[in-house]
Amino acid sequence: MSVSTAPAATKHRKEPVVLSDRARAENRLGMRLVAPAVVLMLIVTAFPMLRALYLSFTNYSMTAPDSSEFVGASNYVTALTDPLFWQVTGNTVFIMIVTVAVELVVGFAFAMVMHRVIFARGIIRTSILIPYGIITVVSGFAWQFAFSNNNGFVNAWLPFLDDSFNWFEQYGSAISAIMVSEIWKTTPFMSLLLLAGLATISEDMLEAAKVDGASWWQRLFRVILPNMRGAIMVAILFRALDAYRIFDNIFVMTAGAQGTESVSFLTYRQVIEQFQLGIGSALSVLLFLSVLVVAFLIVKIFRVDLGAARQES
Repeated sequence: MSVSTAPAATKHRKEPVVLSDRARAENRLGMRLVAPAVVLMLIVTAFPMLRALYLSFTNYSMTAPDSSEFVGASNYVTALTDPLFWQVTGNTVFIMIVTVAVELVVGFAFAMVMHRVIFARGIIRTSILIPYGIITVVSGFAWQFAFSNNNGFVNAWLPFLDDSFNWFEQYGSAISAIMVSEIWKTTPFMSLLLLAGLATISEDMLEAAKVDGASWWQRLFRVILPNMRGAIMVAILFRALDAYRIFDNIFVMTAGAQGTESVSFLTYRQVIEQFQLGIGSALSVLLFLSVLVVAFLIVKIFRVDLGAARQES
């Protein structure tokens, strides 16, 4: 007597996703809207990107351009086998994780304040967004002055520190100063994205949870955050990609001293200071690929179903 396993096999078969007419129409509209911008970006960026890719396979140097030769993947092998590359990569990932995590918490707190406040809402929202409107180089110089051991105010405000403490003398304090400046500058951007997510949550849903006896923390973790999953993913994605390419604050505050270099700063040194366009282009390509990996991981971790969020069948 044989037992058929066909029903069991089909039981776990994943049903194909069928988009509704509305979803297909929105996809077509989205493609038409972004097409001009995509074409323009390709026209502007295609040649520099392809040129950088080509140079990454050569030993091109601005000090001896006529002696440039095709060296294949030699530049990539040199970069990937150099401990300095992995050191600055680890440093970049560390800055990205810490700054984005802190910005997510503080930015969400600011977004809650901006969403709930009634009195002087416009003034409060404008005040919170002021740091984001300041040029990064200017804010970097301001924070370098703030952490100065000569006339900075940070040492004076922290009673457990000596007035002569030099924040830029060792790695731990130097990288902390850089991350503080980065968090101060970009937290308003994070809060702005999270505020947009908060605006999509129905007040009736929150009121129903409150009537059912849910505490504020239960409403936060069971109603607010689950319904903000898409907004949180977008906020983390944008900020993580931006933080991974950090350059300005490092350039202004430490110039890469005390091991505070990032991948972008290492690329800058190879191209601008040492005139090595070959290895510098290889580093820029690796930076681009790293950004793609970071974006892929963030999207995979959140697994946001936008169709389900719109309640599409």
